[in-house]
Amino acid sequence: MILMKLCRLHEIQHLPIGTGDAWKFFSDPRNLQQITPSWLNFRMTCDAPGKIYAGMILTYRITPVFGIPIKWVTEITHVREPCFFVDEQRFGPYKFWHHQHIFKETGNGVEMHDIVHYALPLGLFGSMVNHLFIKSKLNEIFAFRKATLAEMFGTGV
Repeated sequence: MILMKLCRLHEIQHLPIGTGDAWKFFSDPRNLQQITPSWLNFRMTCDAPGKIYAGMILTYRITPVFGIPIKWVTEITHVREPCFFVDEQRFGPYKFWHHQHIFKETGNGVEMHDIVHYALPLGLFGSMVNHLFIKSKLNEIFAFRKATLAEMFGTGV
């Protein structure tokens, strides 16, 4: 039996906007492309409405390595406006993907938490690939997102 290693990524960002404005932006799946680095070649392949709902299926195409396109299908599994939503991979590059988007009102705006639990296929080999490549690429994606959001909305304290 091969055990699945569950990895965790937790990013926090403060923006000088209210939870209502944060929710309006992040709950619209069409905004995801503009906060994703261009090298990932992220493309939504479904017609998404302007607001998420529990049970929504979203389809994408990404090209993370060597120009090889990968289909990615996620489901929005939980929604509590304007506090949080969760997307989970149904088909795609990960064996497991669970991404929590949490929005907390502060005196100076909103504190956003991205908590991602993920696992790669292929057991020990997948763990080595994560250590050598995937973890740093995920950190790069979230660093790009953080910089882009700070440019769009400013920085909060």
